[in-house]
Amino acid sequence: MSAAVSDSGSSMKVVVVGHGMVGHRFTEALAARDPGRRWQVTVLAEEGRRAYDRVRLSAYFDGVSAEELTYDVPDGVEVRLGEPALSIDRAARKVTTAKGVYEYDALVIATGSSAFVPPITGVDQAGVFVYRTLDDLEAIREHARGREVGAVIGGGLLGLEAANALRLLGLRTHVIEFAPRLMPVQVDTAGGAVLRKYVEDLGVTTHLGAGTTAIRSTGSSGRLGLTLSDGAHVPADIVVVAAGIRPRDDLARAAGLATGARGGVVIDAGCRTEDPAIYAIGECAEIDGRCYGLVAPGYAMAEVVADRLLGGAAEFPGADTSTKLKLLGVDVASFGIAQTEKGQRDDLLDIVYLDAANGRYAKLVLSDDAQTLLGGILVGDASAYPTLRASVGGPLPGHPLALLAGSTDMGDVALPSDAQVCSCNAVTQGQVVAAIHEGCADVPAIKECTRAGTSCGSCVPLLKQILKQQGVAASKALCEHFDYSRAELFDIVRVREVRTFSQLIAEHGRGRGCDVCKPTVASILASLHNDYVLDGEQASLQDTNDHFLANIQRNGTYSVVPRIPGGEITPEKLIVIGEVARDFNLYTKITGGQRIDLLGARVEQLPAIWSRLVAAGFESGHAYGKALRTVKSCVGSTWCRYGVQDSVGLAIELELRYRGLRAPHKLKSAVSGCARECAEAKGKDFGIIATDQGWNLYVGGNGGFRPRHADLLASDLTTEALIRTIDRFLMFYIRTADRLQRTSAWIEGLEGGLDYVRAVVVEDSLGIAAELDAQMARHVSSYMDEWRATVEDPERLARFVSFVNAPGTPDPTISFVSERGQPVPVVLGARQ
Repeated sequence: MSAAVSDSGSSMKVVVVGHGMVGHRFTEALAARDPGRRWQVTVLAEEGRRAYDRVRLSAYFDGVSAEELTYDVPDGVEVRLGEPALSIDRAARKVTTAKGVYEYDALVIATGSSAFVPPITGVDQAGVFVYRTLDDLEAIREHARGREVGAVIGGGLLGLEAANALRLLGLRTHVIEFAPRLMPVQVDTAGGAVLRKYVEDLGVTTHLGAGTTAIRSTGSSGRLGLTLSDGAHVPADIVVVAAGIRPRDDLARAAGLATGARGGVVIDAGCRTEDPAIYAIGECAEIDGRCYGLVAPGYAMAEVVADRLLGGAAEFPGADTSTKLKLLGVDVASFGIAQTEKGQRDDLLDIVYLDAANGRYAKLVLSDDAQTLLGGILVGDASAYPTLRASVGGPLPGHPLALLAGSTDMGDVALPSDAQVCSCNAVTQGQVVAAIHEGCADVPAIKECTRAGTSCGSCVPLLKQILKQQGVAASKALCEHFDYSRAELFDIVRVREVRTFSQLIAEHGRGRGCDVCKPTVASILASLHNDYVLDGEQASLQDTNDHFLANIQRNGTYSVVPRIPGGEITPEKLIVIGEVARDFNLYTKITGGQRIDLLGARVEQLPAIWSRLVAAGFESGHAYGKALRTVKSCVGSTWCRYGVQDSVGLAIELELRYRGLRAPHKLKSAVSGCARECAEAKGKDFGIIATDQGWNLYVGGNGGFRPRHADLLASDLTTEALIRTIDRFLMFYIRTADRLQRTSAWIEGLEGGLDYVRAVVVEDSLGIAAELDAQMARHVSSYMDEWRATVEDPERLARFVSFVNAPGTPDPTISFVSERGQPVPVVLGARQ
């Protein structure tokens, strides 16, 4: 069948069995090619909801709603929800459901796959789930309430996603994998070892090289016990089976269509079955003896069938099985020929990079003449993935060691026109360049024109590089929901006096927002209005740490860092800190910023701890926020024989002035009482060094991954002039910097750099000094301590519980051991 119009001239009918990602993609592809609606499209959906993004399924446990994952149905497509096909009558060309019969001229089978459940004794009892649909996830979340321990059978891609879901639900988690390493299909032995360390450092226990032989109930509490093939026993309140998938070909098999030896509806290069009126696409289809469990090959099949129905001759181009994911917070990617264990292939060369200290592993596989890139593996840092994957089959885009160590600027790499930039949607570099020449001036436009970057999103950095190479100025849009930069949004919020994110996106953006714009706008609102950050809509916008006004630690507990301005503290306050640490059994440590960190607090303990500290005169140190952390100081002229100014007094004044100031990134400061620089002021966002005549102000320094010394902004300032200059510097930074941009990168990115900053904040070249002064004055006058505001309000206190349905129950998954006389989390203190 190669025409879409019958002999009588009437429209033809195509029925799609299945409404997953691939079935949905087919309807989109056909609608785009068939604006005249020559085909009438009916979709029979098994689930009672529209198609949704299964690739991002685990985002459901990160707060992304089901609606945000759901796709819109193309115009003219009829979707019958909750009406799965029951049988196919090939002779009559009809599909029967429980509600009716549907005639077809063409039938597209897109039934996908089902979870493979191994024949384990007891696998069918209550408390055992699979991880395939949103309904599965909702059932897992409901069953996990108030539970302690979870187990996942399977350590592949889906298994690690399921493990992360159980962690996010507050369960202590085990992963059981039959292979000797995690993700055995994607990574090799060395990459698996690095990945395992990442996973176990998060508190997930792994059992490798062992299968599950039985799942048994251990008592009336509902707890289950897993027996492993190595003799080990794993307790669990909930078990998730993520051991693989199987093609759903039952409907096709019952209709007499040929299926493969290992399942899957057999199709040809045109994705047609042995019946010329029936096609199969996605995970349910077998082509050349193989079924593909990735979305990219399914999308390619969908495009082929859409083309064929309209008279084309498209053929399946083959499958790119490259993958890039963030699993349990770690980047993992594989592309091309990746699995080349020692001795397997003598005609290939491996180049390996291992940085065990920082948890990075990378391998490139080359042809035996070292001229052609054939594949690779990246664990820990996959920033080079888009360019490397697109370079497969061609020469290396840089020196191998530089590529693996991440020191090559990928923006300078030129790819051939036929290099595939987006594997999910089979978009080449040439197609992206053509779209740019046709007027696509930013990533959203390229997405709309070519579909590149619309699926997994891993190619978006490469799209930005191609835009840059083509001479297109990079868009300053914060994200796809706003056409404005952070600085422009700041001015909109300030001038229009916007008070909520919903108002801002309704009036100046689109959609529902994302994990980029929501916390950014939250920071802007906090910078300008200084409202309590967890009231109303503000609470849902905050980053993870701000949700509970405390830094979450790797074992699920929190740290408490009270503000100690200038590092100065009375004996009475010091005693209170000691008493709090003792009474709540907290690990205690003095930080590098002259503060005391109390670690190991359960979420329900936080208000009680804060109450004790607030009563003693302490307040939040904002260690959890993108805000001022600390103003470090030496003892200065009060005690030091070299000191020329009172560094402690100034540090206290500055810290109390700027406390709670929300910014694009965290802010650190220091005051040194003389040129000996004991407070390390030149390594801070703004640092002050005393002189005989006053104070020198340095800006734009930072420690961290790329340390940078601060630059001198102004010399020999009086205290009054110094504070005025810092006020303006900070407010100008907050007003104009990008999200998560440190002061150092902000200054370097400004045209004119430090000289421009000096002209604005010292010389008032833009005439905005009075505005900046007023903004800082409003911040100082409106400051309130978030800890005190919480403990004094019963409604605000209600959020600080481990379990919403059992507010008095502490998290049972948290445990400690004693080390050097202090409590240490089991994941940190356990000895291997």
